Amino acid sequence: MPTVELDAGRIHYRERGEGPPVVLLHGLLMNHTVWDAIIDDLPTGFRYVLPDLPLGAHPEPMNPGTDLSLRGLNHLVADFLAALDLHDVTLVHSDWGGALFLTAYGLDRRVSRLIIFPSEAFDNFPPGLPGKTAILASTLPGGITLALRQLRIGWLRRTPLMFGWMAKSDIPDALVHAWTEPGLRNPRIREDLLAYTRAGFDKRELITNTEALQHFSGEALILWSSAGKVMPRDHGPRLAALLPNSRLVEIDDAYVLSMLDQPAAVTTAITEFLTTSPIRRQ
Repeated sequence: MPTVELDAGRIHYRERGEGPPVVLLHGLLMNHTVWDAIIDDLPTGFRYVLPDLPLGAHPEPMNPGTDLSLRGLNHLVADFLAALDLHDVTLVHSDWGGALFLTAYGLDRRVSRLIIFPSEAFDNFPPGLPGKTAILASTLPGGITLALRQLRIGWLRRTPLMFGWMAKSDIPDALVHAWTEPGLRNPRIREDLLAYTRAGFDKRELITNTEALQHFSGEALILWSSAGKVMPRDHGPRLAALLPNSRLVEIDDAYVLSMLDQPAAVTTAITEFLTTSPIRRQ
């Protein structure tokens, strides 16, 4: 995988294709492989860039002292786009909603379009039972290591406290092993995750920063799921009403990770948006 050096540290990423950039983000305790089910079927004519963010499944720890709070991670995402000199980016959000705050922090000048899968938004940080489990694990000595090991046990992974409400279909063992290996191998990876989960979440600030999306002038696709309890169903329409140039598409029979549950429907919706919605320069 190629890498890029930021002040925060070395970020690994995958990329393919040429054309306007589409940057696909991922959630907590995941990496770029969450997109494997659809990446080969997305339309040609675009440059797809998939970074491994320091959210617990990244291959290399960040530099000591790096700010990995929500604000710090927003700066890291913005620095990543700048380091690759990406312009007119279509930024794709899934599960981790932190980068939705780029607009609130004035860091979205390189972003022209948004695709928002079920993600944290408004005051839903951390989201649902899986998010609360992650925060609880962060408070206990050895809790993150235990959680990573439990994720590798199929029946435990499928409980609502773990990934049972993240995907309606069972997440393959190979995928979860790839997500948990870095944290089990390297304690500094776990420390990066703890730097985020222990940074705290102010609900009023979270709502204000989400509502700042009303100032985003580009096109947006809200690709929400009609099922599931982790990301409230009404948050999809709320985000669509907030963004001035948005369209809402609901994916049936899917939870948070709809790219795993309904890859064909997701690919169709993304393809239609990428090939028909205008790129508005920020």
